[in-house]
Amino acid sequence: MSKTRRIGIVMDPIGSIKPYKDTTLALMLAAQARGWHLEYLEQSDLLVRDGLPFGRMRTVSVRDDRSRWFEWQGEARVLPLGELDAVLMRKDPPFDMHYIASTYVLERAEALGVQVLNRPQSLRDCNEKLFTAWFAELAPPTLFARDAATLRAFHAEHGDVIYKPLDGMGGSGIFRVGADGLNLGAVIEQLSDQGQRMIVAQKYLPAIVDGDKRVLMIDGEPVPYCLARVPMAGETRGNLAAGGSGRPQPLSDADRRIAAAVGPELRRRGLVFVGLDVIGEYLTEINVTSPTCAREIDAAYGTDIGGKLMDALARRFAGQD
Repeated sequence: MSKTRRIGIVMDPIGSIKPYKDTTLALMLAAQARGWHLEYLEQSDLLVRDGLPFGRMRTVSVRDDRSRWFEWQGEARVLPLGELDAVLMRKDPPFDMHYIASTYVLERAEALGVQVLNRPQSLRDCNEKLFTAWFAELAPPTLFARDAATLRAFHAEHGDVIYKPLDGMGGSGIFRVGADGLNLGAVIEQLSDQGQRMIVAQKYLPAIVDGDKRVLMIDGEPVPYCLARVPMAGETRGNLAAGGSGRPQPLSDADRRIAAAVGPELRRRGLVFVGLDVIGEYLTEINVTSPTCAREIDAAYGTDIGGKLMDALARRFAGQD
């Protein structure tokens, strides 16, 4: 008889999610379908006392229902994180000191044998924009800098450039500066806070008209379908949060080539659930904090991405038992 597992989920407030499209809910549904118990936490519920990690957690049950997608099972209580079998870290950015502190707490739980997805150290090490520098041969011309002259020179070289913050999500703070250089100075000043913050400059890729593809990786292997997020008219951002429309589709040869190149490094770093962003034939971001789009792909192709991630987690349990 298999052991009943207890899975902690660190996430944004569950009452504020959009259940029909929320990937974290899909993961929780998949875990519950295995008979595993779910313990809900927010970042503010994590603490360390005398070197031991604890969490103020509350048992929750979930359902695939747009009006009533969760129900509490009992009162909240503070318990050792070491009593959990696994923790899914699903807190959305911003990636700030609060987030970093959470990874320290989860790293203490990991030291006690708790499976933490994704690995806390790798969440700190792998900035979702800058991590592409480890795979520069797969990425478009890209610059990470905060010096205005350097950022301007990149535009002079490439003529049509996307500028974006290092810590943004959902398409926030993304600007395109065309060949005329209109507003280049203002964009650099605003994003870099007058040279105080490093930002990203990336050559504009015309293939964005066909979508910014989200390729989901589980244990270093790609889900065979992706979601192309196509910009609305007059936009350069395909993000669904920025008004883009989702177009599920099979992976292309380029998508598979990129996934095959990145996968081994993801496995080595304990990055079990990751979203690669691909425009045309280029890797543009590697999302490690809380990748999304599982619900849209599942709805189109019946892929059960949450179930595949739970399979990966079950394999880790088997290796411990």
